[in-house]
Amino acid sequence: MSEIIETEAGAARITWHRAKRPRFVLAVSHGAGGGIEARDLTALAEVLPGHGVTVARVEQPWRVAGKKVAPAPKTLDVGWRGIWPTLTAPGLPVVSGGRSAGARVACRTATELGAAAVLALSFPLHPPGKPEKSRAEELLGAGVPTLVVQGGNDPFGRPEEFPDGEYELVEVPYGDHGFAVPKRAEISQQDAVGIITDAVVKWTGSLG
Repeated sequence: MSEIIETEAGAARITWHRAKRPRFVLAVSHGAGGGIEARDLTALAEVLPGHGVTVARVEQPWRVAGKKVAPAPKTLDVGWRGIWPTLTAPGLPVVSGGRSAGARVACRTATELGAAAVLALSFPLHPPGKPEKSRAEELLGAGVPTLVVQGGNDPFGRPEEFPDGEYELVEVPYGDHGFAVPKRAEISQQDAVGIITDAVVKWTGSLG
């Protein structure tokens, strides 16, 4: 089920994947270059409801409007704030999440919005080839339990580049920024996606 939510940044869309007896709502948004059909977001929507987690895949207003380029981070935050009341309406704790740019939004707004936790998929620790432009402060400042799931070959930040901090990190071996693994890898694409969903199932099971 999808619904359109009006925000100060324009109309956003939430697509719901409901659990029968949910303990949490997991809200996940897309990155700056893709949509909610990304392999990790799709897999979570398929798997998590069977484990007591309702998944809400969120499309930011710029995607709903058909634009190809994401706006500035502040505008993304405005859109996320705008959909939050709808996410909390069921009366359940909400885990704020997303991939890439969506993960940054979740980290930046978690404390302000009262998120129960943050799921950061492919957190863009720095622009490719520019490790000096670190965004670690956003991740470390989330202020709530945080799980990072990161590809082993992500050009936006490999797992070993991440600083010590109050978060868990799960590596998807060989994975790039979209968790794609090369055909020569020792794990299949299906294995890689399974690592992601297994990690999130285990982590959400440990919350609250």
